[in-house]
Amino acid sequence: MCSGRVDLAFVLRAFLNGSDGVFVGGCHLGECNYVTHGNYHALNMVLLAKKIMEHIGLNSERLRIEFMSSGEGILFTEVMNDFGKKVKELGPLGKAEGMDESELMSRIEEVTKLIPYIKLAKREKLESHLENEEEYEGFFTNDEIEKLFSEVPSYYIDPDKCQACMICLRRCPAEAIAGGKNQIHVIDQDKCIKCGTCFEACPSRFGAVKEISGEPVPPPIPEEERTIVRKTKKK
Repeated sequence: MCSGRVDLAFVLRAFLNGSDGVFVGGCHLGECNYVTHGNYHALNMVLLAKKIMEHIGLNSERLRIEFMSSGEGILFTEVMNDFGKKVKELGPLGKAEGMDESELMSRIEEVTKLIPYIKLAKREKLESHLENEEEYEGFFTNDEIEKLFSEVPSYYIDPDKCQACMICLRRCPAEAIAGGKNQIHVIDQDKCIKCGTCFEACPSRFGAVKEISGEPVPPPIPEEERTIVRKTKKK
C-alpha cells in the first residue's frame, strides 16, 4: 500500500485501539511509483499528527515516519529496533503522559471527529512537497494548531429560513441532519463533523445554513414546532 494512503484517521484509530506507538514507512521522497507522490502527503500528515498529539498531551515521539527502499532491509531492521526501543522507554500510552484512559480516549475521539475539518483547513499544506528536512520542524507550529482548534466552526440551520428542501440532509456525509418533507431541518451537533457540506449545499436563495465560530450554537427548536405549513394557492 502506498504510504500516501495512510490517513490521519488510521493513526488516531491505532492509538484509540491502545497502540503505544505508530510507525509509517514509505519509499524515498521523489521515488514514488505513482504520479501522486503520496509519500509527500504521508510526511505532511505525520508532521501535522505530531503537532496534534502534542496539543492533546501525547508524546509525539510515539509516531514516526521513515523513507527507504525495499532493498534496504538492514536499515529497516535498525529503524524498527530503534523505534521499538523508544516506545518501550516511553511506556504505556497515556500513563507516561499522566492521563487516565478515559480522558485520553475522549481527547483522541474529539480530534477524530474533526478530521474532515482539519483536512479542509490544512489542505494546501498537506499537498505541499517538502524537499529539505530543515523544513520539517517549522512546517506546523504550536500556535497554528492552537488556532486551528480554537476556530472550529459550527453549522446551524435558521428555522425561519429553512424551506425543508432536503438538499443539505441528503448531502450530509455524517447523517447529522434531521428533517424531512415539510419539516424544518436540524443539525445534531454531536454528529456534525464540521465539513461545511450543508453550508455549501444550501441554495443561496434560502441561505438557511449559518456558519458560527467563537460563539455558542443556538438550541434547536422543539420537534413539535418543526412542521412547515405551506400556504395553498387560492383558485
